[in-house]
Amino acid sequence: MSLSRVFNPSAATKTTTTTTTTTTTVPKDVFSSIYKERNLKRLVEKFKKSSEFYRFRRKNGIYENTVHRLASAGRFKWIEEILEDQKRYEDMSKEGFGARLISLYGKAGMFENAHKVFSEMPERNCKQTVLSFNALLGACVNSKKFDKVDGLFKDLPDELSVEPDLVSYNTVIKAFCEMGSLESGISMVQEMEKKGIKPDLITFNTLLYGSYGSGRFEEGERIWALLKEKNLVPDVRSYNARLVGLALEKRVKEAVEVFEEMRTKDVEPDVFSFNALIKGFAAVENLEEAKRWYGEIEKNDCKQNKESFAILVPFLCDNGDFDFAFKVCKDIFHRKKVVGETLLQNVVDGLVKESKIEEAEKIALLGKTNSYNRYRLKLPSKEE
Repeated sequence: MSLSRVFNPSAATKTTTTTTTTTTTVPKDVFSSIYKERNLKRLVEKFKKSSEFYRFRRKNGIYENTVHRLASAGRFKWIEEILEDQKRYEDMSKEGFGARLISLYGKAGMFENAHKVFSEMPERNCKQTVLSFNALLGACVNSKKFDKVDGLFKDLPDELSVEPDLVSYNTVIKAFCEMGSLESGISMVQEMEKKGIKPDLITFNTLLYGSYGSGRFEEGERIWALLKEKNLVPDVRSYNARLVGLALEKRVKEAVEVFEEMRTKDVEPDVFSFNALIKGFAAVENLEEAKRWYGEIEKNDCKQNKESFAILVPFLCDNGDFDFAFKVCKDIFHRKKVVGETLLQNVVDGLVKESKIEEAEKIALLGKTNSYNRYRLKLPSKEE
């Protein structure tokens, strides 16, 4: 079966790089000090000071972590402050370092800044190959500027004299799927095959999520069959996409069969596998099975995530099972997950109405005193 049968139907800114002599030995406590710093302003200052060490600048993980923390707090000006500060180092003449900054800006949703770094590269005597090209495409997708990806993909390769590779095509396919244009994603696969680039499991997983996740179950099944035909072995992401599709179709019996198939194929389920089953049983109003699969998460050495709670708690409240909802709320605080305040307030309200004041007070107290996110939960009177 071929892919064609699956579907019928800114100008660069002048900049200069400061040649900065830095020491190579990083003090032992630098990394732990940054990871542990709770005050974000002090975090920024420590990060900029530590960047003077060459070996510090080689550690991508601490860059990722710091940008993620600042982005989660909405401190985009401070992200710009620490990343723009990097431009004073000689590293900016190295494509890998520039590509990292592009990617970091993209993960923070700051595409204009990412594009500016890319545009400045020639001014810094930094080459632009498929590496930085892919970084820019990725930044575009991570910044949810999906409509810009196709234009960049069509125009930049000729301007840069680079050939798009597998990563390039997978990134564009992801953009099309995110836009809901599955057919365009399929056409990109056909194009890459014509150029001798073989689609990989990432390619197919992206298409599987684009089809199953958008309720296009039959298309998903055709892509699943094609994946097998290409002699690719489905991984947990492949199976999770299919489980999501079955859950949306309310085909829970088949979803459980697919889950069991994972086990026979030695594919270890993760929390997203269980979430799909919980969502499926919630869709068919089977409260006991939804609760049972929630319990299976920890039994299988997984940890509940934000989605687990977002799916189950409203379903429990709608069915008046506030005892179990109370248990799940304690799990939320134990796992230190941030959820919507309304989700917790609905549980508190339900507990009060059932005269379970002690449990309601417990949730309100946990919401007020936990260190990672403060909730202002109200304790209504039973009459309310």
